[in-house]
Amino acid sequence: MKLSQSFTKTTKTAPADEVSNSAKYLLRAGYIYKEMAGVYDYLPLGMRTLDKIMNVIREEMNAIGGEELRMTSLQPKEAWDASGRWDDKVMDVWFKTKLNAGGELGLAPTHEEPFTRLMKTYISSYKDLPLYVYQFQTKFRNELRAKSGIMRTREFMMKDLYSFSKTREEHDKFYETVAAAYLKIFDRLGIGDCTFRTFASGGSFSQFSDEFQTICDAGEDIIYLDREKKIAVNEEVYNDETLKTLGLDKAKLEQVKAAEVGNIFTLGYKYSDALDLCFNDEEGKRQKVFMGSYGIGPSRVMGVIAEKLSDDKGLVWPVEVAPYKYYIVGIGEAGEAKAAELHDLAPEDVILDDRKNARTGEKFADAELMGIPYRVVVSDKTLAENKVELKNRSTNETKLLTLEEFVSKLS
Repeated sequence: MKLSQSFTKTTKTAPADEVSNSAKYLLRAGYIYKEMAGVYDYLPLGMRTLDKIMNVIREEMNAIGGEELRMTSLQPKEAWDASGRWDDKVMDVWFKTKLNAGGELGLAPTHEEPFTRLMKTYISSYKDLPLYVYQFQTKFRNELRAKSGIMRTREFMMKDLYSFSKTREEHDKFYETVAAAYLKIFDRLGIGDCTFRTFASGGSFSQFSDEFQTICDAGEDIIYLDREKKIAVNEEVYNDETLKTLGLDKAKLEQVKAAEVGNIFTLGYKYSDALDLCFNDEEGKRQKVFMGSYGIGPSRVMGVIAEKLSDDKGLVWPVEVAPYKYYIVGIGEAGEAKAAELHDLAPEDVILDDRKNARTGEKFADAELMGIPYRVVVSDKTLAENKVELKNRSTNETKLLTLEEFVSKLS
């Protein structure tokens, strides 16, 4: 990426109605563009970061046996009528529209019903189970109040995985496999040390569901955290009975604000009952499929990472999700020429700030605002020693590397 050839520009200000640091920095650094409250465009830097977050999630879902597909956002009402969730009184976040040819469609806020209906075609025997399918899909929710930038929006990216099992026991085993995979995902995304499995209401499905909550001042939830056991309890189920069930000591719990970055639910037979999703067991008897649902919002996670890891200068991305690893600035004629040469060795890893109308200090400030993990300065002075200057964005440590050492890092 050469900044002189990109339409993306940094700005000194963000919209006045944005209050969270993540929203301000993502807008100012040119990662996102605000269309309206709760609706954002992802610009080239933002798209690369979102894609990298999704790739981490994809790798871990594939590793536990998930198969990726893509469902449509447009939803006919029949499947949702069967579950009762087409009714706005039951699900109050629908965006709905009329078809010119007659009939009504909705924009999917979630996908339990469509997946269940789809699997009626592909599940008929115990030999077809268990089955784990997932997608990355744009969801639409008519939130009463969108806030905190991309942490709560009306249009957002969601990874939703659905499990189809023969028995509760088979389901429970996979449920714990997903829980472990989620913790691994958040470790890889750089927020594992502040993200905790959190017991929350299971609704009508089970005693508990599991949320994954990241400690964050901009979060909307209150959780009670046992750091030693690395688990927490959502305020909604925080009572003596819950603590006794989980073996938690109230005196050891810490009350903190947190942002939900993932959740897993035991659905049981709710949707297989509603849509008649069955299989024939080994004796030929007809049985209901036992289901689970597992969600992570990549766009929400991106906002939480930006909120959690930013400082007073801007974003601080972990290497695994940063849009680029190195931000190269050339100073002086020889420095600029060598900087361009280094960019061309690994253009997928490097932003080259080759803007002629920007001062060196402005380039340094933009590197920090964008949160690129390493700033590399190639100047006539460093080249005289056959070296480049490397600065770590998260630690502020600066050191000199030989050109050969840095080229080795690029390759």
